[in-house]
Amino acid sequence: MTFHQRRLFGWIILAAFAVLGGAWLLQLDYARKVSTDVLDLIPADERVPELAIVRQLASEAEARTMLFVLSAANGESAPLAAAERFAAELTRSGKFTQAIALADPAWRDAVGRELFELRFTLLFPAWLQERKGDGREVARRAARELRAFLERPDALAYQDLIPADPLLLLPDALGRLKNGLALVQPEGGAGATGLVWAQLGVSPLSEAGQGPAFAAIERAAETVRVEHAGVRVAYTGVNRFAAASRARIEREVSWLNTASLVAVLGVAWLFIRSVHRALHLVPVIASAVLGAWVVTTMAFERVHVIVFVLGALLAGVAIDYGFYLFMQPPAGPDEDYVHKVRRLAKPLLASCGTTVVGFALLLFSELPMIRQLGVFVGAGLICALFAAVIYFATVREPFLAARALRGPGTLGGAARRRLRLALVAGWLFALGGLVRITWRDDIRELEIPAADVRAEDTRIRAAFGQEPDRAVYLSHGKTVDEARLALEAFERWVGDRATVGNLGGVVPTASEREHALRFVKQQRGFPGELRAALEAEEFSAEEFAPFFAAYDAFAGNVDAWDTGPAVERLRGALRGPLGLLLHLGAGNAWFVSLASGAPADSPPPETQTVAASQLQSLNRLFANYRASALKLSLAGLALVGLGVFLTYGWRDGLRIFAIPCGTCLGIFGVFGWLGQPLNLFHLIGAFLGVCLTHNYSIFSATSAYRREPPPVSVRLSALTTGASFSVLAMSGIPVVRALGVTVAAMVLAALIVIELEQLAPLGRKR
Repeated sequence: MTFHQRRLFGWIILAAFAVLGGAWLLQLDYARKVSTDVLDLIPADERVPELAIVRQLASEAEARTMLFVLSAANGESAPLAAAERFAAELTRSGKFTQAIALADPAWRDAVGRELFELRFTLLFPAWLQERKGDGREVARRAARELRAFLERPDALAYQDLIPADPLLLLPDALGRLKNGLALVQPEGGAGATGLVWAQLGVSPLSEAGQGPAFAAIERAAETVRVEHAGVRVAYTGVNRFAAASRARIEREVSWLNTASLVAVLGVAWLFIRSVHRALHLVPVIASAVLGAWVVTTMAFERVHVIVFVLGALLAGVAIDYGFYLFMQPPAGPDEDYVHKVRRLAKPLLASCGTTVVGFALLLFSELPMIRQLGVFVGAGLICALFAAVIYFATVREPFLAARALRGPGTLGGAARRRLRLALVAGWLFALGGLVRITWRDDIRELEIPAADVRAEDTRIRAAFGQEPDRAVYLSHGKTVDEARLALEAFERWVGDRATVGNLGGVVPTASEREHALRFVKQQRGFPGELRAALEAEEFSAEEFAPFFAAYDAFAGNVDAWDTGPAVERLRGALRGPLGLLLHLGAGNAWFVSLASGAPADSPPPETQTVAASQLQSLNRLFANYRASALKLSLAGLALVGLGVFLTYGWRDGLRIFAIPCGTCLGIFGVFGWLGQPLNLFHLIGAFLGVCLTHNYSIFSATSAYRREPPPVSVRLSALTTGASFSVLAMSGIPVVRALGVTVAAMVLAALIVIELEQLAPLGRKR
């Protein structure tokens, strides 16, 4: 095949790959395909039930909640009329399923009316449980309590309800709910008139839950300003954090890529005679990134954005094959490109194959992000190798000459020995730091910092009474009865250590329901005894005819004792913040408890209650995933080492593989001495660093067999990779920073070892 035929054939292959890959990426819906939700990093089928609940809560009502603070021009809280108009405009926009002004009593009154209608089914069992005795004793106590209640000033609010509720079922229940209502909303008064609670109709992580929702908010604010000039609207919600994260990532990726490119070009300028010829490496890197994006988006329904941010590091690995192939001089003046590829095939295939096998093991990780990263890097490396082989076949002179620079190879033997001894001594000292290593897995390091948005969120939540010491707990079960039993166990555990509010006071337990059923069946004379007790307290029993009629109908209706339909009906009436306190689902129900001054320790497992924030639980889970990733990484490294041993033999393979492994141990030892806590992403960086330095070690081996210094391509590849990762070490994203620091340190340290060691004692020339 002539050069012109080879070039045409290569261009056709690369162009077809680019067109097909570009077409696939252009038709993707990135709002649905790419996720910024930190919980998408947790497996959707996570076996821990508490995490399944947290995922469901975070992806449903709680995540769609938005809080608004309306303030007047003078800085005071906006009037109630402005908040009501704003809420009405939000609802009218179609972007929100509900919006209420918290100072408007209508939403709470609606719940009160529903509770009154369901008072016998939901409220009577708990009321009766607190009043031991037979029907006569219960009736006398109820009459006395009614007399005492009517002498209180707040009795006027219930005056119209008393004839139908002389047992005071509704006031008693609202008294039990007092703590819950106070924790759900701030105290009434002038400061609460401008507060609006709303709920999005779509996911806040989708594009529809961000841009269009923000536009609807602005239109509603403009409408309110027509009647109430100068009104300002501040708001917070998950969508604000998601939008801020997306903007931050776009800025981060933009400046990181630009800075990395400048760093790579700077290194290339130092080492390459014709810098413009280094542009031949661009198609190789572009093909690697394109292939990685295509394969990853094909393989996974939803991919976290962190994978693409970390995957940008693929360029630092993919360029290795281009450097090695492009900067290797021909063996002789007559060597053509095909023979050159055959001569270099062994180290190229060994480095790529063993690295891909190592990353392929990450597919067995429980963590979706690790699996996605394994596919991304593995696919990218395969594409990089084939693109390099094909592209340089289209280049007329596939050789990139380097500058002649003074390096360690020019040092005298004594100087080299002293440097080697210093290096070994430093490595032995670094190993002592391994015992000082500490691990800190914090899921918050997966989030993109947004200090201004977080400060605004804290201020707004404080206006809604959500103080920092408030904790949210979820008591769960397969049914409402199981969840209610868990809530009872949780309340016993908390005791008097915290102020707790929930809806448990209006949903009876199974034992309370059974006790009420026995009472009604055994104490059939209770209505007559209550009439007598009321007469004894100087009431006219006839005034309570509505109550006795309702009680007789209730006692004679067996279906009334099934609280399921009543709870469903109550859940439908819960609006605003109250709607978040109860969840009913197929095979999964939970009660939400709000606790002020919550205990520092976590609820024991027997309470079936978890903290909604789940930071500690998620951190523990991430520690488990780190242990799993460590096992997979070690297994991957074992396969990488096995591949080297099979290719180069045990003695030479051990020398080759000792460089990446020794460098990794040394860098981790340095981290230990520095007191740097490590996490899952330092581990991933170490695995990537080992694969990179493993490539350099293999590429250097070929030269070592000829008793030559390491090829300049290894030096250039390591320095450009180190420069690129050093830029990433300055990232504002904690996980990217951790990975950048780890890889940059390992690559540069390995380069020093290779320059000094040169693998000189390797066996016969091959």
